[in-house]
Amino acid sequence: MNKRLEPDSEYAAYDADGDGIVTDEELNTSKELQELKISHERADAQRAMSWFALWGMLLYPSLVVASSMFGLEQAASILGDMASVYFVSVAGILAAFFGAQAWSNKK
Repeated sequence: MNKRLEPDSEYAAYDADGDGIVTDEELNTSKELQELKISHERADAQRAMSWFALWGMLLYPSLVVASSMFGLEQAASILGDMASVYFVSVAGILAAFFGAQAWSNKK
């Protein structure tokens, strides 16, 4: 015996065929779609983080040059000294991201 949905039920969104009954198959399909959506959102967030890190790596040298142009030699020197740590850190973040993506896609 199938249980029919009440009017305006929160589970009505899971009723794929619109017959007023939510089957196990419909619930499983809905669950798979939700997991796919979450996976896609996670990938988008990681992609945005990677682009932000890459743009930071590209713009960092221009900050050093701009500091020198505006006569802020001490700032340029400090930024130059920090560059080695910054680039290694950002490269590590990106390597971890791409490594994790390759490993997860391999499974």
